[in-house]
Amino acid sequence: MSPVFCLRRGLLAAATLALTACASLRPSQPVPLVGYQPESFDASAFSRHYAAQPARTCEAARRALLSQGYVVTAALPDQVTARKYFQPDVEHHVQLEFRVVCAPEIDGGASVAFASGLKDQYVMRKAKDSASVGVGGIGSLSLPIEGGMDALVKVSSETVTDGGLYERFFELLGVYLARAAEPAPAPEAEAKE
Repeated sequence: MSPVFCLRRGLLAAATLALTACASLRPSQPVPLVGYQPESFDASAFSRHYAAQPARTCEAARRALLSQGYVVTAALPDQVTARKYFQPDVEHHVQLEFRVVCAPEIDGGASVAFASGLKDQYVMRKAKDSASVGVGGIGSLSLPIEGGMDALVKVSSETVTDGGLYERFFELLGVYLARAAEPAPAPEAEAKE
């Protein structure tokens, strides 16, 4: 027998064995939730009432976040979103996104600010590449190689539940609310005559 025929036969047997192994895999069982805490729906940690219009409350929230080094990604009269980045060590990266929604109260002169933080964690991993080698008469062979480029890979995303963080934010919001003016309304287009 020729060496090319033996090699083809060996590759066919390896492919058949690999397909058989994949077919025998059972679907994985659902992974139990680790560290899950049932919702208590206690709004006291995530909201505060203020004696100010929603636009003024959200302006104070924007200023409070800016004063702590957050980058404001969206600022509307009734909502503010800001982000801050941390790098606890060379291999880890943390991103904290804060969202504040300001809603009017029934009496019209007050508002409630709802805040929530989202923490995303990333780790540095080497990017994997592959190289293919084509050999006439046999086919091509693809081999994984260790890449030289690093990439951030998200490993977790969770809502921040630390009540102390929200308490400090709402206190700072109150400080800026005492000084914040009502934002100027957007200029209206002049009516055409």
